[in-house]
Amino acid sequence: MIGLIKKIKFDIKSDRLGPDCPFTHWRLFFKKEMTTICKKKFLSFGENAEIRPYSFIVNCSKISIGNRVVIRPGTMLFADNRFPDKGKITIENDVLIGSGVHIYVSNHAYGKKGVPIIEQGHFDPQDTILKKGCWIGANSVLLPGVVIGENSIVGAGSIVTKSIPANVVVAGNPAKTIKNLS
Repeated sequence: MIGLIKKIKFDIKSDRLGPDCPFTHWRLFFKKEMTTICKKKFLSFGENAEIRPYSFIVNCSKISIGNRVVIRPGTMLFADNRFPDKGKITIENDVLIGSGVHIYVSNHAYGKKGVPIIEQGHFDPQDTILKKGCWIGANSVLLPGVVIGENSIVGAGSIVTKSIPANVVVAGNPAKTIKNLS
């Protein structure tokens, strides 16, 4: 019973949301409850924004969500709380994020030859920004420091390693511009 009480307290106080925190995750199934918990946990949470159930969000307090943003199930947002001034995820207004998208602000360090990656720590985090009106297709991965330009589209399954300008469609691994939007 003590373990259950500790888990409930952890889920409520932790800086995360997701199925691994069942005592808060259930709230994502109900719009009013979802809005209430998201306004408490996120750096900012816009009007009519939605975090759908089965999304994983780590370090919510370093993530800003704009108005009318939709984050579909299976998406994983990983902000970084090691530094107060970097490691944020900013999602501006009217952004659509498909199922299974992963957004990262830091990565494992790997520069020491002969030392296991697990022992090398992490690179410093870089902010990741999704500008107004962009659409991130299902199962895409956005790596640290990228900015997705206003009204741009990231095709499903793409790996975005560099910032994307406004009004383009990108796709592939690594993602490349395949079309300009007029």
